[in-house]
Amino acid sequence: MAGHVNSLHEQVAQGLRDLIFAGDLSPGAFVDETRLCEQLAISRTPLREALKVLTAEGLIRHEPRRGCFVNEVTEQDLDEIFPVIALLEGRCAHEAALHAGDADILALEALHRQLQDSAAQGRIPDYYAANFAIHEAVIAIAGNKWLAQVIGDLRKILKLARLQQLNAPGRLAQSLAEHMAIFAALKARDAQGAEVAMRTHLTRQREALRQLARHHKSRIAPVSTEHDKLGVTT
Repeated sequence: MAGHVNSLHEQVAQGLRDLIFAGDLSPGAFVDETRLCEQLAISRTPLREALKVLTAEGLIRHEPRRGCFVNEVTEQDLDEIFPVIALLEGRCAHEAALHAGDADILALEALHRQLQDSAAQGRIPDYYAANFAIHEAVIAIAGNKWLAQVIGDLRKILKLARLQQLNAPGRLAQSLAEHMAIFAALKARDAQGAEVAMRTHLTRQREALRQLARHHKSRIAPVSTEHDKLGVTT
């Protein structure tokens, strides 16, 4: 029975993450526990356990006597987080260049081909998926569990912003060029070059978000949260 509850709250947590990352639960949105419990035919226990997980990840905030809300990432948050994650992912790139084997480079090369194909066809969701996989691969190759843990926490907070920045004018081509520079340094086992290239890439993501904010002043509009979108089984 306990295993079923644990599995259920993990499913609910992932479903809520997906809704947040897709913009279906918009920043600042109230998390209606009663409605979700009715939709999912679950008790409040697995839902509240899921909300605790997302609160720890920084995706949800709990306000006493008010309930849970989707966290809003402010411009100040972005200004504070991006330099930190640039430093950390830069260090990962440095360590990955030192530790990468031939098989690692071949795997990264295949991912970069996917990246190039997606960019050529303007498929931003596919580009983002390949982009995400590349960052994950670099972190894995670096093999530093502490860096991986801290970066993982920050990436959850920044995921929606990092997807949105690809919509800035000219950003897709710029991002691809940055990634190819990172890959070239990794392939050459140039640790310092890989670190600088990765930090530049993350810094320019923040610049792209500023550019996007100047062009688009509105947030993503919330949409309904149907039961099947959560992908929860009971």
